[in-house]
Amino acid sequence: MPLLLLIALLFTAHAPAAPSEATTTVAEEKRANPIFIRNPEDIISGDILAGTAGTISGERRPLNERMGGALEDWWNGPHMLGGDGNRFGPNRRQWLKDHGLSFDGNYQGAYFGVVSSQSGSRGFWDGQLNFSGQFNLGDAFDNEQLRGVQMFGATRYRSNWEESNPNNFVLAQSMFNPSSWQSGTQWRLLNFGLLLDSAKNLPVEHMLTLKLGWLQPQREFADQPLSKLFLNNAVNSAKGLGGNIPFSSSESTWGGTLTVRPQDDFYLRHALFMSFPNPTSSPNHGLMFQGSLNPAQNGLWYMGEGGWTPSFGAESLPGKYALGGFYYSTPAGQATWGGSTASGQYGFYAQADQMLYREASSGPAADLSTQGLKAFNLCFFTTSETKADVYPFYFQSGLVYTGLLPRRDFDLAMISLGCGVYSQANGAPDRTQTAVIEGAYRWQVNGWCYAQPFFQYFSRPNGTSAVDNAGILGLLVGTVF
Repeated sequence: MPLLLLIALLFTAHAPAAPSEATTTVAEEKRANPIFIRNPEDIISGDILAGTAGTISGERRPLNERMGGALEDWWNGPHMLGGDGNRFGPNRRQWLKDHGLSFDGNYQGAYFGVVSSQSGSRGFWDGQLNFSGQFNLGDAFDNEQLRGVQMFGATRYRSNWEESNPNNFVLAQSMFNPSSWQSGTQWRLLNFGLLLDSAKNLPVEHMLTLKLGWLQPQREFADQPLSKLFLNNAVNSAKGLGGNIPFSSSESTWGGTLTVRPQDDFYLRHALFMSFPNPTSSPNHGLMFQGSLNPAQNGLWYMGEGGWTPSFGAESLPGKYALGGFYYSTPAGQATWGGSTASGQYGFYAQADQMLYREASSGPAADLSTQGLKAFNLCFFTTSETKADVYPFYFQSGLVYTGLLPRRDFDLAMISLGCGVYSQANGAPDRTQTAVIEGAYRWQVNGWCYAQPFFQYFSRPNGTSAVDNAGILGLLVGTVF
């Protein structure tokens, strides 16, 4: 029903609104509001990695009171440490990017104030640091034929302090944890490898893209940048898939992906990854995977996705519609590494992300306002009934409005719903479903800093009435380095 309602809104919400002061070109709109498939150069952005997708556009935001000179350029710029327009000294960051080396970093911290739960009430502070970088050989050697050859890498730190974990206190089933930052704690190597892209060398730009190395499957499939604006694990990270297989922000593995784009608005992506025990545990720090100790424990994991990324109407409303699935196997056909035998796990998902409404632009006709309403939707289902298949069905829907309040053109108002139905094949007939609602307002303090008050409400956190519903009020703060 939420998906049908949002699709209906798509064809009814085209009426013009009051003019907006913030305008951008179509290309800039895609960069600032990535609800469609990302181009290769966007995949490992530090902003995206930390969940700030769609909030930092890199353009200067006008202030009511001019601060003047270098201070104003720094305050309105996209990065706290240098970046475009920084007049405090030579712009080394831009110089490095022009010569092939770019990097991103950010910090996010959140206070989870548990107002009510089975365990009572109390507060927690959780946080994470993210760093990523890429080296483009075409820019480094000023060679157009090498523009699509890139090396990349990313790392992260998450707190493992017990006082940072609201999840155990709320007693939710792991997919519905209030914080998505409690897996893979401490320092962790997230990804590194080589990306080979056809760039503009074939009839369609980015027609062929091959990515090899230590990869994060969650960054390649069922990718919804707008969902990363939320904090709960179900909507932000797991999306139903992570309730059954280790599909999370801490899941990294050896593998490769091949993306074929026969036309600008359509793509097919296939991938083969290695599966191994306990991939998201903190002690392995990413690369110390258990399969290296005993190769007989390694299995194979296939994922595939096809997507359409159109733009509708005179307002050029971007969207992404995708179908995908996976087959996850372990050694000797085991459903788990505990020894139970099965043919393997599989699942399917459908995704529909769409900008529903764009505010009118006050600039040239070729420019488009970044303000308006966007929606994201995803449903996951499987008929696999192994012990590891906890959720045969899950769906999530969300709405994000950019610039809802006057003169707050870059603020975000958002709300989401996630709901999972439990399998009855696991001997737990009393577990029915769990649902989470999260709403927030992101106040963009300047070009590189934001504050986001939020609330979360969990209905039947572990699927039964034995654990009380939980309510959380909190505050997320973030900065982009």
